[in-house]
Amino acid sequence: MSEEINKKVINLFSTHSKNKLSKDEQKQIKYYAGFSYVKVKKDSNGKKFRKDFLLKYASQCHYMVTVMREIEGEVILYSYDVPNEDLFKFMKSFEENTLDGTIIEINKYFPNEIV
Repeated sequence: MSEEINKKVINLFSTHSKNKLSKDEQKQIKYYAGFSYVKVKKDSNGKKFRKDFLLKYASQCHYMVTVMREIEGEVILYSYDVPNEDLFKFMKSFEENTLDGTIIEINKYFPNEIV
């Protein structure tokens, strides 16, 4: 998704948490399964999303997940490289206690852009 769309959605969520949205803006934010969300039907150029493009984009994404752990009284950060296709498996490992700690940050990156 474009940075422009992301900024608009983040701005809506930020303003929503401060209860400063207009009635039209309030209608854009929905709530389901314990989470607020905004549905986006078109890209920043007004074009409908293409499934093939989004799937290709997703397959190239990796996430650096930074996890904080306290070991023997010392705070340590672990940074995990998680391919997009393994992100749900990675998150589930915390629920199943395979991994533990507190997720501090999740950053998206593209390994092929790093040289």
